[in-house]
Amino acid sequence: MSDGFEILDPADGDLRVMADDFDGPNGLAFSPDETRLYAAESGRQFDEHPTRHIRMFELREEGRRLSEGRLFHTISPGFADGFRLDEAGNVWSSAGDGAHCIAPDGTKLGRIAVPCTVSNLAFGGRNRSRLFICASHMLFAIYTNVRGVVRP
Repeated sequence: MSDGFEILDPADGDLRVMADDFDGPNGLAFSPDETRLYAAESGRQFDEHPTRHIRMFELREEGRRLSEGRLFHTISPGFADGFRLDEAGNVWSSAGDGAHCIAPDGTKLGRIAVPCTVSNLAFGGRNRSRLFICASHMLFAIYTNVRGVVRP
């Protein structure tokens, strides 16, 4: 077992490590056009200075290879436990003070404040424009002016 991500090739059953330099890998999400892979790195959460960021990789060779990952955005406060993308390529991430919205260039656009730490979130509803936010013992729902990405 590695601290990284592996890929299984369904054609030949080959399992190989795609990235193994993570300090606590957590979640994955693809950009709307599936040319980028975002990976949460939550580190060892009880360390004095844990890793708290999302890394971004370019997909190469029809998804068989990843570019060298780069820091996309550091989550503060809290961790990127769960995250999703909208149709414009913005990343919506869990954080210690709510749900953060991050532009495709890694700039934080804003946040939806909630009174406790967010662990996960997802777009849903009839138009995929309602953001559901799981935080501690509560579930919040808010309509947004964007739609979440849907995978076939």
